[in-house]
Amino acid sequence: MGRTALYRDVEPWMPPRAEVQIDADMLWLRTPDGRIRRHALHGCEPFVVDGCYVTRDTRRFVRMLVLDNETVIITPPDRGAVAPIVVPVPEAPTSAWIIEAYAWDVLADWVCSGGRLGACSIEDLARLATISSASFASLIGEVAAQLALELAWATRGPLRGGADLESALQPFADAARTSHRAAEALISA
Repeated sequence: MGRTALYRDVEPWMPPRAEVQIDADMLWLRTPDGRIRRHALHGCEPFVVDGCYVTRDTRRFVRMLVLDNETVIITPPDRGAVAPIVVPVPEAPTSAWIIEAYAWDVLADWVCSGGRLGACSIEDLARLATISSASFASLIGEVAAQLALELAWATRGPLRGGADLESALQPFADAARTSHRAAEALISA
């Protein structure tokens, strides 16, 4: 008898997750076994597509970030099953890099938007700092400080009720509770 959506796996399959680290123009992916992949972001034309990842005997739904023919980054395939005949979606390659959903969202937003710090809000910069390298986190903190200063200067004056720097940088303080890179960005801000 085949398994349906009504039955859960007794032992859910949890594939190993890669750690992602982003720099100004470089992406680093590291698996738990120590493999490292470096990918240059300059000139890449990424796109996002829904797909499936074939595990043991099921097809699992994933989101795919395709950077080039060899580099495909997917969300964890433990979210839900895909019906084999009902929904025709492309299969993710078996060599796809699996990263956590939060890191995938941040990376996809950053890469698909063109990778420009000037186009990011303070909240976006705080999210980006959580997956950045140490040097890039410092740069992100400096850009966030400049944005916070511009926000404070623009809203100062009588009857404007402007925001102070601490409240403008609050997204970094929140992100610093869970990420040491975001804490480094907050320090440089």
